[in-house]
Amino acid sequence: MQLGMIGMTGAGKTTVFEALTGSAPDPDRKQEYTVGTVSVPDERIDRLSAMFNPRKTIYTQVQYVLPHAREHGERGKDAEPLWKHVRHCDALVHVVRNFADMALRPPTPIEDFKSVDQELVFADLVVVEKRLERIDLDSRRGRKIDAEEKGLLEACREVLENELPLRRRDHLATAPLLRGYTFLSAKPSLVLFNNSDEDTAVPEASDLCTVEACMAVRGKLEQELAQMPLEEARAFREEFDIPVSAMERVIQRSYDLLGLVSFFTVLSDEVHAWTIPRGTPALEAAEVIHSDMKRGFIRAEVLAYERLMEAGSLQQAKKEAHVRLEGKTYEVQDGDIIAFRFNV
Repeated sequence: MQLGMIGMTGAGKTTVFEALTGSAPDPDRKQEYTVGTVSVPDERIDRLSAMFNPRKTIYTQVQYVLPHAREHGERGKDAEPLWKHVRHCDALVHVVRNFADMALRPPTPIEDFKSVDQELVFADLVVVEKRLERIDLDSRRGRKIDAEEKGLLEACREVLENELPLRRRDHLATAPLLRGYTFLSAKPSLVLFNNSDEDTAVPEASDLCTVEACMAVRGKLEQELAQMPLEEARAFREEFDIPVSAMERVIQRSYDLLGLVSFFTVLSDEVHAWTIPRGTPALEAAEVIHSDMKRGFIRAEVLAYERLMEAGSLQQAKKEAHVRLEGKTYEVQDGDIIAFRFNV
């Protein structure tokens, strides 16, 4: 899973990035963007690892992409460098300033969110209009055009001209024919209000959180905690009533936003977590591990994590008939432990 971080200048994107990734500040920033990779915390894989004692324990990973961009507000071609590094991300984390700063104007989080969101809308509108112009030109030249694609693009244009993001129209945001356009406003978006150390709430007096996924973090505080040794950080978390780190909370909300679940494979030398969209059939889940598993799929031996924990061992779970055989169309559930049988 790859998450692109966006937001107005001064929103604290770098601070939040460092809080989420545990990375140290980079004073040089010679590159156009920074990527931070973190393992997804999951106590289930910790317990599986303790039970099976493998040589390797492999967690799923999340990548955060932080562009080092200029001021927001550019339009058209001038705005594209602002977005090119997040276009292929699975979702966006929109950081919004909700803290006071002597060097900045008073925070206006809702207005700031709307301002950047409209930049996404405009950037997508530029792409749509350019493509429709090309389609019309091809049509006049007698070339064959895809009527379905044209119809979808025209529907996108109508939504964008009404200053709405494409993610508000699920049939457009998820249309397979439009996937190659990597529309920014079609991406699932998590609005992250960056609060002061004492503030734990999302801003009031707005219906934003009824239409967008929203949460609040105390960015500066979480950044400092992420740099501390584990035991020291744990003590400070108790003092500031932070039972779960910002990293874990953002990952969980991102999983929910994207509709993702995890399944596990257990071998003699490896316990491995895998992430897939909810509702993925066993055949497609097998391909996530290796294409040969899909090509030669025979069956899936499935054991629910909860049943294994209740049984206490794999051998006992088999005795209690908790391991079942499933076919290609079985929808993998969150926490399934699967052994794929295949022959190529």
